[in-house]
Amino acid sequence: MNIRIGQGIDFHRLEPDRDLWLGGVSILSERGCVAHSDGDVLLHAICDALLGAGLRDIGFHFPDSDQKYKNIRSTILLEDTFTLIQKEGFHVVNIDSTICLEMPKIAPYAEKMREIISGILKISPREVSIKATTTEKLGFTGREEGVVAIAVALLEKNI
Repeated sequence: MNIRIGQGIDFHRLEPDRDLWLGGVSILSERGCVAHSDGDVLLHAICDALLGAGLRDIGFHFPDSDQKYKNIRSTILLEDTFTLIQKEGFHVVNIDSTICLEMPKIAPYAEKMREIISGILKISPREVSIKATTTEKLGFTGREEGVVAIAVALLEKNI
């Protein structure tokens, strides 16, 4: 089969006085993600979507039990994930993603996120969709205790 779809999701707790990274961009926020890496849930979900098309998952390739990944920038994880799918003979057709977060608003950062992600994946920024939504104050995201990102990736075998 020449086309594969992968889906990824990631969650992280938010705490005061931590950096918030989303889509490779530093976001101005009073809270940031608690994580082994930089906690970029969007890039983690995209990595899982790319790997989900047949190469297991982010935890298998980049385990949080390995100190090599302590505080690593998630852009590096995305670069390494892209290398893995290229070795399998695939390229990225497009990415569709959603960030669930009450605050801060993502729209001012979305274009820069698309540029960073598309640059790593060697596709046009038009092929990277980044949407954001709130959960209408429901659940842990609604209480601003955490952030969720969901991504879908379409891969095609190089011919």
